[in-house]
Amino acid sequence: MQQAADGPGDPAPRVAVGGLPDEVRNRLVTWAAEALGAIPVAQVPTTLVRIARFAPAKRARLAGPALVHALDEDAAFRAVVAERAPGPDAVVGDVAAAAARAVLVGAPDADDRLSAVREQASAAGARQQVAALQDEVARLTERIDRLTGELHEARTAQAAPVTAASAEADKLRTRLREQGTRLRRLHDETAALREQTERATADHESALAAVRAEGQRWRQRAEEATARLEAANRTVADLRQVAASGRRTVDDRRVELLLEAVEGAAAGLRREWQLTGGGVDPADRVAARWAPVAVEPGERTADPGRLAAWLAVPGAHLLVDGYNVTKTGYPELSLAEQRERLVRFLASLAARTSVDVTVVFDGAAVSAARPVGRRVRVLFSPPGTLADDVLRQLVAAEPAGRVLVVVSSDREVVESVARAGARTAASTVLLGLR
Repeated sequence: MQQAADGPGDPAPRVAVGGLPDEVRNRLVTWAAEALGAIPVAQVPTTLVRIARFAPAKRARLAGPALVHALDEDAAFRAVVAERAPGPDAVVGDVAAAAARAVLVGAPDADDRLSAVREQASAAGARQQVAALQDEVARLTERIDRLTGELHEARTAQAAPVTAASAEADKLRTRLREQGTRLRRLHDETAALREQTERATADHESALAAVRAEGQRWRQRAEEATARLEAANRTVADLRQVAASGRRTVDDRRVELLLEAVEGAAAGLRREWQLTGGGVDPADRVAARWAPVAVEPGERTADPGRLAAWLAVPGAHLLVDGYNVTKTGYPELSLAEQRERLVRFLASLAARTSVDVTVVFDGAAVSAARPVGRRVRVLFSPPGTLADDVLRQLVAAEPAGRVLVVVSSDREVVESVARAGARTAASTVLLGLR
């Protein structure tokens, strides 16, 4: 399965392996060649089946382009390579290996590490150029010394031919001075580049810290608003229970105060969420969706609001490509933590919208207990079967006319389920409903 290019609040988009520096790409090819031998035959990408029987060194040497293509196009293969790549401790001190690992796991600092590799390569080139210039200076110095010796010998033998040798020596001295000036200029440019890189790194770190702080503040505000809403809902439920049973309290003023507290909480939430009213009523939206001009099968949306409207249709069924969403939204977590987090989010979504939710994970390499979420159906594909195929089977099994929404950024999955009449949305659109 392929992942989406980006995700909300997450690191930079996934970097194509084919466009990486040679040192980084070679390490990824080596890791991929080693990991290929540990994959069950049924899960080996079709482009790599022919070379799977080779030794790892031979795979890397003869099938480098095929391994690069598989890393770019096959998210499942990329995930297996990421799990078997050297850990953070194993790549300490190796700038290229650290950058390769960051690209493979989609780390937020992948771009910074790639920049460090390129800067290291640029600095190495500058050092090579400086060394070449120093060698040339040494050669010229040696030539001057030799010519000076020859000049001395010529003067001893005959004083007349001295003029030509002196002119040549002057030319060589002039050239030597020019090369020295060029060498100093290269040293100055290297120092300026290093200073500029350090400033840029400091600026990026400051901006990242500010973004993280802002995200934390918004998360706290959301949690506070949710707590106030839950308290208001509990109070309303208590009042409804009292009203339904027909009991009346002696102190009616207490009931009045509770109602005022509920009204105040609702007004506070309205101000907090900027609910100014207006717009089309939900009933009108539903009626419009079921008007004679119906939604064409296979419709796709990039608007989280449109996706939310689809999920609000009575009897709608949401089918989620599990790892495609989790590796877009929070690739830094382990696979188990990714599953737990996605199921909790889908359970909350199901509670809000009453939509029927089914999430499918690739299950061939899963040995842990499946996560449990209320109102969420969690499926693992059987050995030898991809989650993509399970999603297609689920769509095919549904009765005609039911609203089916498939969330995946895998182009093949989207095209196949759209032909079967399902509506589709990218992983980033579902994550945008938070």
